[in-house]
Amino acid sequence: MKAIPTGVYDYRELKQENYYSVDKTLMIKDFLERKSKVTLVTRPRRFGKTINMSMMSEFFDITKDSKEIFKGTKIMDTPYASELNQYPTIFISFADAKENKETIVKYIKTQLQNEYIRYHFIFNQLNELEQNDYLYILDVENDEYFISPHATVRFKMDNAYFKNPVKEFKKFVYYKDYDLVVEDLNKILSGEKTYHNMQYRWLNDESLPVWINCRGRAIIENHQVKYLIGCINEIGKKQYADNVSGLLGEESFKNFIYPIDDDFEKGFVLRLGIDNFKNINENYGLKFGDEILKRAGKYIKDLLNEYQKLYHIVSDEFIIFDSNGTVDDAIYLYKKIQERTLDFIESTNYEIYYTFSAGILDFYSHPTASYIEIMKWTEFSLNNAKESGKNTYDIFDNCDYQKFQRESAIIRYLHQSIDHDYEGFDVYFQPIVDVNKKEVTHLEALLRFKCDEFGRISPMEFIPLLEKSGLIIPVGKWVLEKAIQACLSLKKYQSQLKVNVNISYVQVLKSAILNDILSIMKKYNVDRNRLVIELTESGFIESDRSFVNFCNQLKENSILLALDDFGTGYSNFHYLYNLKPDCIKVDRGLMKNALSNDYENLLLKHMIDMAHSVGVNMCIEGIETEEELHKVLEMGSDFIQGFYYSKPLPFNEITDYLKNFKKII
Repeated sequence: MKAIPTGVYDYRELKQENYYSVDKTLMIKDFLERKSKVTLVTRPRRFGKTINMSMMSEFFDITKDSKEIFKGTKIMDTPYASELNQYPTIFISFADAKENKETIVKYIKTQLQNEYIRYHFIFNQLNELEQNDYLYILDVENDEYFISPHATVRFKMDNAYFKNPVKEFKKFVYYKDYDLVVEDLNKILSGEKTYHNMQYRWLNDESLPVWINCRGRAIIENHQVKYLIGCINEIGKKQYADNVSGLLGEESFKNFIYPIDDDFEKGFVLRLGIDNFKNINENYGLKFGDEILKRAGKYIKDLLNEYQKLYHIVSDEFIIFDSNGTVDDAIYLYKKIQERTLDFIESTNYEIYYTFSAGILDFYSHPTASYIEIMKWTEFSLNNAKESGKNTYDIFDNCDYQKFQRESAIIRYLHQSIDHDYEGFDVYFQPIVDVNKKEVTHLEALLRFKCDEFGRISPMEFIPLLEKSGLIIPVGKWVLEKAIQACLSLKKYQSQLKVNVNISYVQVLKSAILNDILSIMKKYNVDRNRLVIELTESGFIESDRSFVNFCNQLKENSILLALDDFGTGYSNFHYLYNLKPDCIKVDRGLMKNALSNDYENLLLKHMIDMAHSVGVNMCIEGIETEEELHKVLEMGSDFIQGFYYSKPLPFNEITDYLKNFKKII
């Protein structure tokens, strides 16, 4: 007895289990005779869309044997019976994709994976060229990435599926291309563009760069990018001679120089970069930029001798390899290139103006440099030249490079620490003693940092790196909150205790630091006069209105202001009258000079008198001995800070210190 196929979506199940059915196989004939690239099948609900699609899939699918399934059906009486099981067929149904969005997306991914597994045998039969296509899905909402599994065999990736794709890309995207890829993806995520089409390099299973073309289209829901779906094509080695300059490229340079002879002690590498080339492309167009590259390549090549070869490597950069010259020869050649560039610019009546910067690597000092080292070192020197004002050269120095490597590593650790709830950071506190009250009235909050590789790092080293990287903004906010918390916790030992917090000029110029201050103080319900903001006077320029405005806003909000390192920066006394700080702090260097030199002693006394005349307190820092203490007290300082009273201490130790301070005095 036949059953009614309620809830049956699979055509094979329908036939094999002998359910009641209507022969609709002539739909296949209609489908084939239509000869459309795309056929849209529209039917109302419960009209059998899924079962009809399953029927068509069963008929065409090359992985199946459907003779028995279609025996006796109308399609087998047509010439199209010969099409049975002849084609790779992908059938994906969303009929069971229900419940929440997460479940639906997971179901779809499983469907796609199953379809790939069914046809994996095809990939095993393809040659290398035929396997150069890889489908991918970037799931933005869930931060997941899927790619055709055979990509894992070809490229340096652990799995065809992974979380946190931007981080994982670093494993197989060539380091020189990584930032460009992330930049383009960010434009898509921000809605600036809806497509991705780039040529860049992936690392193969031998960690060598391979050129690929990556294309993709953003899928948008409710004005948000949900997916980026596309295809990656391997395009092999980049052209030996590029179409723009006509010069050999980086791959040719690599093939020429690698492997490097251990006895190769003469010669140099001169790496050239056109300054602000991006502006040329933006202002005059890409075609004009290409013409500049072509002209530059030609006149540089005309200047070379028999020992020198020219390569166009990336975008606006060239490399000259010399197998016989010296550093002096490299400098001479660079200056000739500068002259020839200026001649070309003059010939255009200055319609366009550009310059070259250069990095120079001397093989005499680095005879066993590897190809990778050559590229890294020359890139480092070229960047140094550009940072030095452009239109100049820099000779590679290993000490500078090691310093750069250390700084880069420290910045990475700083990033990691912030990402891990500020692990590795700590706030120490140094007492500031009120001379008249003979008690600790202030604590200066001082940031400390350590990491596994370098241990404890001096603030003189890591704080400039925080400022350079912009990380001082989140870290500074964290310090501020820790300082306020400490001030409240220690109030029981000193009822009028204040806390001094250093604010960087980067925080003032590039963040809403005043809002952060007010928000944190409101959060902890602390009186505003409990906080003293310390600004390093030497870090600002008088004309910088942001600095002046910030100081005025602090005063308007009853927050105390101290100028640190007073006497080391710009227009000091003007600041006294213009900003009216509550306190100025003199560092140990100026204090020591004043104690050993009569003239500077007199100047410091006048400085203290002048501060007092306008109602500004004076704090002398760096007091380490009793002799220094007595001499400074004679000058009339209001506050004393230094190792004589205490070095900076962690919170638990500063607690004990305050408990016992009166005994120490």
